[in-house]
Amino acid sequence: MKNKILNAFILILFLLISCEKNHLQKPNIIYILADDLGYGDIKTFNIDGKIKTPQIDKLAKDGIKFTDAHTSSSVCTPTRYGILTGRYNWRSRLKRSVLSGTSNALITKDRTTVASFLKQNGYLTGFIGKWHLGWNWYFSDTIIHYDSNPDQTKKTFYGFGEKNHSSADRIDFSKKITNSPNDLGFDYSFGHSGSLDMPPYVYVENEITTAKINRFTFAPKPYSWWRYGPTASDFDHDDVTPNFFEKAKSFVRNAVKKNKPFFLYLPLPSPHTPILPLTKWQGKSGLNSYADFVMQIDNHIGELDTLLEELKISNNTIVIFTSDNGCSPEANFNLLSEKGHYPSGKFRGHKADIFEGGHRVPFIIKWPKKIQAGSISDKTICTTDLIATCAEILDIKLDQSDGVDSFSMVPLFSKETQDNFERSYTIHHSINGSFAIRKGMYKFIFCPGSGGWSIPKPSQNETKNLPKFQLYNLDNDPSESNNLYGKFPELEEELIAIFKNAITNGRTTDGHVQKNFPTNRFNEKWEPLAIFSGDLFDL
Repeated sequence: MKNKILNAFILILFLLISCEKNHLQKPNIIYILADDLGYGDIKTFNIDGKIKTPQIDKLAKDGIKFTDAHTSSSVCTPTRYGILTGRYNWRSRLKRSVLSGTSNALITKDRTTVASFLKQNGYLTGFIGKWHLGWNWYFSDTIIHYDSNPDQTKKTFYGFGEKNHSSADRIDFSKKITNSPNDLGFDYSFGHSGSLDMPPYVYVENEITTAKINRFTFAPKPYSWWRYGPTASDFDHDDVTPNFFEKAKSFVRNAVKKNKPFFLYLPLPSPHTPILPLTKWQGKSGLNSYADFVMQIDNHIGELDTLLEELKISNNTIVIFTSDNGCSPEANFNLLSEKGHYPSGKFRGHKADIFEGGHRVPFIIKWPKKIQAGSISDKTICTTDLIATCAEILDIKLDQSDGVDSFSMVPLFSKETQDNFERSYTIHHSINGSFAIRKGMYKFIFCPGSGGWSIPKPSQNETKNLPKFQLYNLDNDPSESNNLYGKFPELEEELIAIFKNAITNGRTTDGHVQKNFPTNRFNEKWEPLAIFSGDLFDL
């Protein structure tokens, strides 16, 4: 009898321990970042859109979609910096524009990233895709002639203003890279350095190039263009996106075999230029090559989601899907609009702009274990919010210097807790370094015009006659067509004061004052508050 009681007690204890272990099981996290994909390119965000995206729509149906999600910047590199660090890019040496494929590392080794934070807390971490945050190549003092007969007429400037090492033909590819993704918390890394139209065209796996340079390539065609540069024997532009998804699947399978929770950062090089849909996808959209490419990416995402089901890990895997900024004009807006498709939907502007089309992006989170299928949130969130979200999921407090512009999205995963969401304002940034601040329905823009590539462009003659600043009520005017600047002086003063504090405090979260990097990457002094000089404000 005693033995029976003892056995029963042991069984109950085992079940309790198993339940507790299951309760505390850390979720897997997959972060898929599309490149230059517009808010209006995904059907679930734009019912009038003409591109079919059934797999991404399914993610939204199975999880939560955010209709007011934003990138911290309207271009590539700055957004990626914000995702991994939880900081606005302009706190670093990158005050405007983007890096090149030959740029040195932007994130310093001592900076906590999402990857290093999760790795410290038991995660297997992987980066697969487009890095575009700089890493340190080994540069030779002289040009290395990888091409026996280089066509000098095809050489284009691809250093994007970098004062040192702007030429990929000085890289010694036999040497390991330094200041790499592996130094920032990633156990495994596989990718290329910049955008897919920026040389060098090589894969780097765990700090080592995967193949030797055997040619220089150049593509001047519309849609599919890329700059002239050294290209490795195993690098085919058409196959890069499919390769990254295959590598991603392998990483997931390996993590499951090791029985470890994993974080996979999967920043795609697409549908950014070169726009290269595989043969079987060409013409599928009935619109153009860009739309075909979006459909191909949608299919890849569906295959990855299916794998999670097959491995029986879908229930406790967080899948996040978004884009790094709005759609680029390279998509051929004129042709798309002729066929009734608008990549920015109802919003003004596109990639590079301070207008909504530059930084409002599709954003979806699927987590069956915690998020009710078919949920929708209209709260304003930012791509900097990832690290704070991970910290709350794990119930671990970030250090004072970490994630200074990051707010946990966890309260938004349930209707019962959404009022606990703490982000009260968001700061946006354009390609030329122009700012905007968003609080509630109001958006204050600290420049005339777009601050980017759409009309009125910076420094164009037509901006001379425009107000110095812009104020929009996005609830009533989502197209940002009615500038209210000057009509609500108290509101304007409030937003200006908040903006100034965000800069001087070095953070937008509560905590100790942090320092911003005082100069840009050219060692020029950074003076963001100079926009208030003159007779308009006495601040």
